[in-house]
Amino acid sequence: MIDLATRLAELDALGLRRRRRELESPQGAHVRVDGRDYLSFASNDYLGLAAHPAIAEAARAAAAEIGTGAGAAHLLTGHHALHHRLEQELAAFVGLPAALLFSTGYMANLGVVGALVDRHGAVFADKLNHASLVDAAQLSRAEHKRYRHNDLAHLEQLLRESTAKDKLIATDAVFSMDGDLAPVPELLELAEKYDAWLYVDDAHGFGVLGEHGRGVLEHFGLSSLVTGHPSLVYLATLGKAAGVSGAFVAGSADLVDWLVNKARTYIYTTATPPMLAAAVSASLKLIAGEPERRRQLAHLIARLKEGVAALPWPLMASGTPIQPLLVGDNHEALRLADGLRERGILCPAIRPPTVPEGSARLRISLSAGHAEADIDRLLAALGELA
Repeated sequence: MIDLATRLAELDALGLRRRRRELESPQGAHVRVDGRDYLSFASNDYLGLAAHPAIAEAARAAAAEIGTGAGAAHLLTGHHALHHRLEQELAAFVGLPAALLFSTGYMANLGVVGALVDRHGAVFADKLNHASLVDAAQLSRAEHKRYRHNDLAHLEQLLRESTAKDKLIATDAVFSMDGDLAPVPELLELAEKYDAWLYVDDAHGFGVLGEHGRGVLEHFGLSSLVTGHPSLVYLATLGKAAGVSGAFVAGSADLVDWLVNKARTYIYTTATPPMLAAAVSASLKLIAGEPERRRQLAHLIARLKEGVAALPWPLMASGTPIQPLLVGDNHEALRLADGLRERGILCPAIRPPTVPEGSARLRISLSAGHAEADIDRLLAALGELA
């Protein structure tokens, strides 16, 4: 039997032990955690919608009318009219023919990859993909080929050499620890050239990228083209910029019908509460109707970049709300995070195995709920710690 106490002590010695903190307030730029008030750069609430009253009211009204739990899986009696309406709204929002709701992005990735490839297939995955895509590839039993981060030549070499029956290219759209983008148009070209699926996980781009917040497809001007590409499978989560919970997968009508029949993480689980579908529907209206939230984000990103230039740690190349401050050493990253927390600022230290050895960092997550003064306070605190 594993000696867990010894293993935990080893994690402590390496500066790799994680601990939870208790949120005692609504999510936002300013939160109360473990009995203390903080300025937070530690959430994925990019548009500041997690505590928006219109979204909360939509959930409350739906709960008052139809209750809370779905009570059954989608293929039994759990597929409510609110779920169905939201799937239609989400498909229209991202410009694809059909969409399917999942309880989480993690569950979606496990279900979709396993439904599209098996032990006779191959998954070609960016080396910096989220853990859920890594697990999905491994659990699918397909051959798992990892290409160098955003290296199209390496990916094409692997595709060209593959003799797999079915091929699937899997990539984050916005890489969650680096904040950079995948070259989606070029990946789509490779997918078509080598008769492969392209699975794009837009967890951190949906709501943020594109003029109307429709995600990475709109950002790259692909929204009017993707309906002609049945190889494209698009995923977005609804608990980050959308401020609610869950995820959806969008693509062709045949794809969605196949997933309804073959995605195990969709079939064998209780449907999400219908009131959450009502909440997401309200969120979509805010995402589309309040572009000033995305303009505020762009302004804050520019202000942070300008201020960090005077510090000894560089920001990694990112134009998204994920702004990683590259520190390097695990213990130094922890020192900075602890120093910020002492000054009333939450900003997580990200360490291996989440990121490669020697690349520990502070993951600064910006929100439209932040003000210029919040950015200035963070920069002043980092200056003191430097």
